[in-house]
Amino acid sequence: QVHVVESGGGLVQAGGSLRLSCAPSGFQLDFYSLGWFRQAPGKDREAVSCISTKDGSTYYGDSVKGRFTISRDTVQNTVYLQMNSLKPEDTATYYCTVDLYSTAADMCLQAPPPIPGFAAWGQGTQVAVSS
Repeated sequence: QVHVVESGGGLVQAGGSLRLSCAPSGFQLDFYSLGWFRQAPGKDREAVSCISTKDGSTYYGDSVKGRFTISRDTVQNTVYLQMNSLKPEDTATYYCTVDLYSTAADMCLQAPPPIPGFAAWGQGTQVAVSS
């Protein structure tokens, strides 16, 4: 069973930056896809960004394009989400997830999963952006 752990959340002023980290527990990231999703109080969960280690593809939600960057460090075996130009509407709990999708788009758009029930989700990390 795979597990992931997020870190890096916090409180920042509008226009500031934060970097979130997602580290797997007990497995290498090769052949998996990882994604960041967020959920604000009273709102639906939203796909932020995803990356596939199978084909190297990335995907960004429309609300974060041009401001957020997802990347993978093969040495650290960690996926990062660099968030720049943060806005108050970015305030949410951010969750990292790992699954077996072949492409980042499939993961972020939540296509039918390759193996139902395989996905693992982290405990979430809070991001708060003040105006």
